[in-house]
Amino acid sequence: MQTDRLRLAIDIGGTFTDTVLMRGDDELVATTKTLTTPENPALGALSGARRLWEKTSIRPEQISGFIHGTTLATNALIERRGAKVATITTAGFRDILEIAYERRYAQYDIDLQKPDLLVPRSRSFTVTERLGPNGEVLIPLNEGEVESLLSALEPCNAKAVAICLLHSYANPAHEQRLRDLLLAARPDLTISISSEISPEAREFDRLCTTVANAYIQPLMQSYLSDFQQAFTKAGLRCPVLMMTAGGGMCTLETAKSLPVRLVESGPAGGAILAAKVAQEIGANEVLSLDIGGTTAKLCLIDQGAPQMSRQFEIARAARFIKGSGMPVRIPVIEMIEIGAGGGSIAAVDHLGRLCVGPQSAGSVPGPVAFGQGGTEPTVTDSDLMLGYLRAETFAEGFVSLDAKATAAALAAKIGAPLDLDAIGAADGISRIVDESMASAARMHAVESGKDLGERVMIAFGGNGPLHATRVARSCGVRRIVVPPDPGVGSAVGFLFAPISFEIVRSHFTTLQQLDFQPINDRLAEMTKEAIEVVKKGAGDAAITTSLSAFMRYAGQGHEIEIALPNHRMGENDLAPLQAVFEREYSRQFSRPVPGMEIEILNWAVRGTTTVHRAFAEGRPLRSKGHNPKERCEIICDLSGKPTSAGLIWRADLQPGDYLSGPALVVEDQTTTLVSADFDMQVDQRFNLVLSQREEGAAG
Repeated sequence: MQTDRLRLAIDIGGTFTDTVLMRGDDELVATTKTLTTPENPALGALSGARRLWEKTSIRPEQISGFIHGTTLATNALIERRGAKVATITTAGFRDILEIAYERRYAQYDIDLQKPDLLVPRSRSFTVTERLGPNGEVLIPLNEGEVESLLSALEPCNAKAVAICLLHSYANPAHEQRLRDLLLAARPDLTISISSEISPEAREFDRLCTTVANAYIQPLMQSYLSDFQQAFTKAGLRCPVLMMTAGGGMCTLETAKSLPVRLVESGPAGGAILAAKVAQEIGANEVLSLDIGGTTAKLCLIDQGAPQMSRQFEIARAARFIKGSGMPVRIPVIEMIEIGAGGGSIAAVDHLGRLCVGPQSAGSVPGPVAFGQGGTEPTVTDSDLMLGYLRAETFAEGFVSLDAKATAAALAAKIGAPLDLDAIGAADGISRIVDESMASAARMHAVESGKDLGERVMIAFGGNGPLHATRVARSCGVRRIVVPPDPGVGSAVGFLFAPISFEIVRSHFTTLQQLDFQPINDRLAEMTKEAIEVVKKGAGDAAITTSLSAFMRYAGQGHEIEIALPNHRMGENDLAPLQAVFEREYSRQFSRPVPGMEIEILNWAVRGTTTVHRAFAEGRPLRSKGHNPKERCEIICDLSGKPTSAGLIWRADLQPGDYLSGPALVVEDQTTTLVSADFDMQVDQRFNLVLSQREEGAAG
């Protein structure tokens, strides 16, 4: 364990860019928040890094590790700012995107809006070839059609191509050859092939993932090159590692070829931090609440591990409705994300209803309070009006807040149409956005077959601690933990992530007919490939591998991931595999199905470095009441009336200190609201632990 190494983490969000400097394994040296610069995100990142270097007198060449996460890939897909993409599929399968799942996501909605899958039929092309499900060549690739494909690509002005040939997951030869032929004639094209991006059965999902990768690849390649060049010019000598959606890190080279894996990379860091805190405090069931300037992210964490998934949807046409977005199949920490952050815009719709989000003011022009040209009131404006934000401490004092402009905008844009004053408008915005987050959390838990009532909430992000008690109350959660430096929580989480890479391959078989020799050989080949990718960023660090299979009962449409032994499997493993599957199936669906044949569709290998998880002992806990020296007036979130609240600097608190709400605990990058019905105590690791009182409070 190196105790003197310095590592930098930068998380670029939609509103703020968070920067963290850490020494050794867990000593935070300095943190900061800067406004994101959307026209060139590297500028905001450099600004934050330079601020820390100046504050600590550390030179950039002393940094030995650099981890970066960004919302750029996600935003490019949501805002449709990627390259113009064409698709090439097997002859007869031109309309894969149009047909999709052959169903409507809202059966009786006559105004249903179909997901925008980025490629219209006019840019969908085909080539003559055919592979069987086992990879056998049924019809050879017609290379003579390449010239006509090139001619068709010219007038449509496509800059990127997504190739997805039938059953290419079993045999990539045709896709690889077609790519080589196209690049030989058009080296300026960016080409993604499904056998590398998502080599799994289900051609619609595979094509969508490949399209998404091709769509953002030119943008991300340019951005990552410019980002690396900017920091190298600034004096940084260590390589840049990128955070992935699956909770691991990869090299810049891997990120440039598989940029779709960077989607949701920032929120993944937050889930890693929450998992670490959960392990430290011994909480087995956790709900993480990460509220930033643009969105709120919620994740279920059990036994110290975030819930994982193999699929999620981008840019849903209908919020919360599955099937209304673009499906992407990559390893991802499963969470629900809604447009409910500090910059979420509030408005009164044509029916006279108060609505909040999902549109965001972002960092430019930002909330009205920022004084940068924003005219639409936001959640941040409402928090300022309610007294929850202190203008003199917001964002370390680098962003000034204009309370008068905020009050005027709230009164004019929200209050006037609803016959409310500025405070009433702010209170309405706050209640709606908090209930939106709580509703999303309840829905996410129900979809996962889990209960929120006994869970501990871990709150972070610039707005998480500010809204945690209100969201928890609505969710039925009674205990909240706010870790140190919560305002830059996702960036802190980056520094606890392993370097990892997951490979998934499709090979259909039934459990009883499993031919172990080819499966063992394939898993060995995948293991070697995963280790080689991880080694590029891990150097000589120890690498572990885990194997899994995706199994289901015959006739079912979806699979359950089951861990495999790390040895070459044989007949003696059949009964244990069946037992593990039936046990996991029973856990999720209450009972197994006797006598049903078990199928295996996909096989996975994950290579990862070992992360140090030895937690230092916390400070001794001696309970002592803390009497706030200052007080301020806020609007009570229970009664909606003005009330006096304690005002405490978090830096003045020590383990064991406790107080009762209402109170504001202020720090450089965020504020924790201790509501009138909550008590707060500082634990041994300087976490703020908020507990709802049984009897409640009137405020």
